[in-house]
Amino acid sequence: MVVEGDQGGCLNAREKVYPMKSMSLRGSRKGQSGFTLVEIAIVLVIIGLLLGGVLKGQELIEQSKIKRVVNDFNNISAAFATYQDRYKALPGDDLKAANRWTTIIAGATPATAGNGDNIMTTPLANVFTGTVANEGGLAWQHLRASGLVSGDMSTAVTSTTPEQTPFNSSYGFGVNAAAFAMGIAPTFCASLPPKAAEQLDRQLDDGRPGTGTIRAGVATAVKNTAPIAAAQAATAVYVDAQATPWVTVCKIL
Repeated sequence: MVVEGDQGGCLNAREKVYPMKSMSLRGSRKGQSGFTLVEIAIVLVIIGLLLGGVLKGQELIEQSKIKRVVNDFNNISAAFATYQDRYKALPGDDLKAANRWTTIIAGATPATAGNGDNIMTTPLANVFTGTVANEGGLAWQHLRASGLVSGDMSTAVTSTTPEQTPFNSSYGFGVNAAAFAMGIAPTFCASLPPKAAEQLDRQLDDGRPGTGTIRAGVATAVKNTAPIAAAQAATAVYVDAQATPWVTVCKIL
C-alpha cells in the first residue's frame, strides 16, 4: 500500500515536473524564433533584383527618350529639306505661304507669309516662343500646313507653337544673330538634359558642344533657355550637374 502510494506520488511528481519542462522548452523556442541566414540572404537577393530592375527600367526609359530626340532632329532636318525642294523657299520665310494655304487656320484663315529674304529671321530670345511675329514660329506653321510635320492648326497661336521634347521641354527654330557662332543658316534647337544633349551630339556630330554642326551652350538651372551668339571653347565638354540640369543645343539645318 505504501509502495503504491509512493508510486502514485512519483507519478504525480512527473505529471507536475515534465509538463513544466515541456512548457519551458516551447517558450524558449518562441523566444528564439526569427529569420535564418539563408532566409535573410534570399530576401536580400530579391531586393537587389527588384532595385536592379527599377534602375534598368529607368535607364531604358531614358534611352528611349534620347532615341526619340535623335529621330525628331533627323525628321525635322528631312522635312525642312523637303519643304525647300518642293516650294523653293525656307519654311517660315516663305513669301507665298498665304496664297498657298488660304484656309489652313481653322479651315478659314490663310497662313502667314514670311518676308522672302531667304533668312529665317528669329531673335535668339524667341527660339522657344514661336509666334506669327517671328519666322521661327512661322516655320512650324508652314511645315504643318504642308503636311510635313503634324500639329494643331485650329488657331494662329497653336499653329506656331513649338513641339515638345520627350523631356517636357521645347524644340524651336531660329536664326538672326546666329546661335553659338554657327552663321546665318537656319537652326533647329532643343532644351535637353546634358546627358541627352551629349548623346545627340555624339550620334549626329562630333560630341563636342563648342564645335561642329551641333553646338550647345553651358548648362543652366532652367529649361528653354535661349541660345546665345557665342560658341563655347573647342575643348568644352558637356557637364551634367544637379544644380544645372538643362542645356540648349542647336543643329544647322
